[in-house]
Amino acid sequence: MTATTPVTATDTGATPNPRTRTKRDNRDGIAMVLPTVVIVVAVIVIPVLWNLVLAFQDLRLIDLRDAGPFDNLTLENFRRVFTGPGFWQALWNTVVYSVLSTAGSILVGLGAALALRRPFPGRGVLRALMLLPYVAPVVAVAFTWEMMLNPQFGIVNVWGQRLGMDRPIDFLGQAPWAMATVIAFEIWRYFPFAFLFLTARLLTVSHDTEEAAVMDGASTWQRYRYIVLPQLLPVIALLCVLRLIMTFNKFDDVYLLTGGGAGTEVVAVRVYDTLTGRFDVGGAAAQAIMLALFLAVALGLYHRILRRQEQRS
Repeated sequence: MTATTPVTATDTGATPNPRTRTKRDNRDGIAMVLPTVVIVVAVIVIPVLWNLVLAFQDLRLIDLRDAGPFDNLTLENFRRVFTGPGFWQALWNTVVYSVLSTAGSILVGLGAALALRRPFPGRGVLRALMLLPYVAPVVAVAFTWEMMLNPQFGIVNVWGQRLGMDRPIDFLGQAPWAMATVIAFEIWRYFPFAFLFLTARLLTVSHDTEEAAVMDGASTWQRYRYIVLPQLLPVIALLCVLRLIMTFNKFDDVYLLTGGGAGTEVVAVRVYDTLTGRFDVGGAAAQAIMLALFLAVALGLYHRILRRQEQRS
C-alpha cells in the first residue's frame, strides 16, 4: 500500500479562486476595522442618540434612572430654548468668544512662529517655553490667573495702581472685563497649538524663492506677504476649523475663571448649569443638541466656501 500526497492548486498550476480570496480579504478588513467601529459606537454614537432621546423628554435628574426611552415625550424643551432669551444670549457669547479666541490664538502663534524662524542661540529653549501654556494643567494656570487678577491683592491691580490706575478692576467679575479676560486667557493658553502647526509648515518652505526676492529688492513685509503667507494659508485654514470646533465647545476655561458670570456664560456652561442647577435633564440635552446643530451648520458653510475658492483657483 503506497502513501499518496495531496495535490494543491500550486502543484497543478491552477490559480486560487478570486471569490475566495476576496472573501478572505473582506474578513481580514472587517476584523481590523471592527475594534474601531465598536469604540466609536460606544463612545460617540450611543451617547449622541441617548442625548437626542433625552432632549424630547420632560425629565428631571432624580428620575433619570427609572425613566424609559420614550416616557414623557414633549417639545417643551425646544420651545423654551427658542423662546427663552438666556440661550440666545449664551449662544452670542459663544460666537464672540470662539471667533475672537480663534483669531487671536492663530495670530499670536503666527507671530511667534515667524519670530523664531531664523536660527539664533537659545531658539530651541524658547520654542520649548512656548509650549508651557498649552501643556500646563488648566486648573493650575486658571488659579494663577485668578490670583494675578484679584482686585484686592493681584499683581496686575497692584502694579496698575502704581502706574496711575485710579481704582482696582475686577477683571473676572465685572463686564465687559470678564469676557475680555477669558478671551485673553484662551489666546494665551492655545497659541502654542497654532505655533506648532505653523512652525512645522515653515520648516518646509524653501528659502531659494525668498533669497531671489531679496536680490530683486523685495522688503521683509513683501517677502512675508507674497511668498511666505500664501504657503501658510492651507495650514491657517485648518487651524481655523480645529480651533473653532475646540473653542465652541469649551467649558473648563470659562467655568474655572468666572463660572459663567459677568456676561461670560457660553452655551457649554449654560448646559452644565441647567443640568446641575435646575436638574433639568431634558432642557440641558435640548440646548446641547442646538449647540451641535449650530456648529454643524457653520462648518458646512465653511466647507462650501472653501470648495468654491478651490474651484476658482
